[in-house]
Formats: sequence, C-alpha cells, structure tokens
Amino acid sequence: MDDPTLISRQQLFARIVGGLGGRAAEEVIFGEPEVTTGAAGDLQQITGLAKQMVVTFGMSQIGPWSLMEGGAQSGDIIMRMMARNSMSEKLAEDIDSAVKQLSDEAYEMALRHIRNNREAIDQIVEVLIEKETLTGDEFRAILSEFVEIPVENRVPPATSAAALPA
Repeated sequence: MDDPTLISRQQLFARIVGGLGGRAAEEVIFGEPEVTTGAAGDLQQITGLAKQMVVTFGMSQIGPWSLMEGGAQSGDIIMRMMARNSMSEKLAEDIDSAVKQLSDEAYEMALRHIRNNREAIDQIVEVLIEKETLTGDEFRAILSEFVEIPVENRVPPATSAAALPA
C-alpha cells in the first residue's frame, strides 16, 4: 500500500497479536497460574484497538459501518455518556462480543506463535543473557536458524548467524 495513513484489517489484527505476545509468552513459558500483571498496559491498548476496529472502522461481523455517534467521539464526558445511552443494549452487547472475539482470536494466534517458535525464543534468551542487547540483524540471524525469514527482512550475508557469538 502506498498510503501510510491507510492501515488494513490484517495489519491492525497483527498489532493486536503482537500486543498479546508478552501475555502469551508468560502463559506458555511459566504456565497460566504464573501469569503476571505485566501485560496490563498492552491489554488496555489492544482492547482499545479491537474496539476501534469494531466501532469506528467497521471491521467485524457486525457490519461495515461506523457504530460511533458524533457525541461519543467528543472529549466531553456528558456527550459520551449520552451517546452510549442512546445505543441499544443489544448493539452494545454485539460490540462487546465482536471486540472479545477479535481479542480471543488474536490471543490464540499469539499462543500458537509462541508455542511454534519456543526453540527460537529459548536461543534468543540465551544470547540476551550473555549480551543483554541484540541488533535487529543479530535477532534476524538467530531467528533465521529456526524459521524462513521473508526476503525483504533477511540479514545480509556478512552478518549471518555464523558471525554471531555462540
């Protein structure tokens, strides 16, 4: 896409998946009972983004229209409350359900990515314990040992995985 102001549904969904990656990693690596409060900020952001997808951008099963009334976008709390009250209870439930469905699908995808790439994650953690930081090229070089990196994101041969300290 040539216009950087246009963001596709797929790109927004990928942002939600990425935002849930930390929580998913905690669950996969430490187990569900050991999940922490660390993802609170991420959860707020992805919930807001999922709600925008449903309410503002029409990117859900509810339909391709904006469900946001003008007053709901206002900074005035009274106007926002009035807009919410003018919405039917059924529509509000449908919106909540669509937001939850988007978030649930994204979380399942984040869990799959973490589970499917656990070996790569463990290797990256090993290097980070030694070095504390990685460049993008170093990260991609390690990752390329485990998964196919898209051509546009591949590391130039001079900084391949062989050049990294073990």
